[in-house]
Amino acid sequence: MGSQLETELQSQLPTQRSARLYTQLQTQMWEAHRNYLAGFIASQLPPEEVFNEPSRDFYWQRLGTELFSNCIQPVLWAAYGSFLDFCISVLNLPHSYGRNWIVFQSIVRDCGLIYPYDKVCIVCEKPSALSADSNYRLHAEGKPAVQFADGVSIYAYHGVILPEWYGRLHPHQWQSKWVLKEQNAEVRRALIQGITYDRICQELEVTELDSWQEYSLLSIEFDDDLDWVGNAKPVYLLKMTCPSTGHIHALRVPPDVRSAQEAIRWVNWGTDPEEFSVQT
Repeated sequence: MGSQLETELQSQLPTQRSARLYTQLQTQMWEAHRNYLAGFIASQLPPEEVFNEPSRDFYWQRLGTELFSNCIQPVLWAAYGSFLDFCISVLNLPHSYGRNWIVFQSIVRDCGLIYPYDKVCIVCEKPSALSADSNYRLHAEGKPAVQFADGVSIYAYHGVILPEWYGRLHPHQWQSKWVLKEQNAEVRRALIQGITYDRICQELEVTELDSWQEYSLLSIEFDDDLDWVGNAKPVYLLKMTCPSTGHIHALRVPPDVRSAQEAIRWVNWGTDPEEFSVQT
């Protein structure tokens, strides 16, 4: 009966959603937590043990992989725990788990990651705060997306892990000039998304290549790493200024666009701007 019920319950689980959530947690929270711990351990080692590899990043990555391979993740036990709890609490099936069942519940409820070693066991509490966007990606603005009781924090913007000096500020406080200096492509894309091209085209030095009515084709010398052909520099933007309000809106356009009207056609799926019956 138990096996049959388990099969029936599993058939009702939203497997695609649970698999997607597992993948996002794996890459965004567990790996970030693991890499933080790997970096902390590496920082406690003698310099000759850390820098005898080609790069410190490689060493941290290897150490993080070793940590993960020896890691117990109680959250993965939750599904089995729910099934057992249903059998025990709802179906009142007899069992002989006793204290083991109480300990199991406590571990799943309270523990985040567990690293068992000889004579030493590292047990991490679950985060005291956890924030995500509508797509289940780690996300918070001006505060940690993941906060632990001991003060360890992980900052993230729509799934991209941010350094603290960015994450502790609201995106409205981010500065366009940071985009020019940031070397990490993932973080740079997050900065661009938070700052928006509207602000970037007003706050950075731009070159106007062409204009047509209230539209301007601009170029900016930085790379936003989007998948345009060849990832060419500079970045081309179509700036649109509302005649009545003065509000500015900017969109990224392909690097082979050479006029404002051509950029407008691309933005409007091939429709020529002169064909617009009404312009706003």
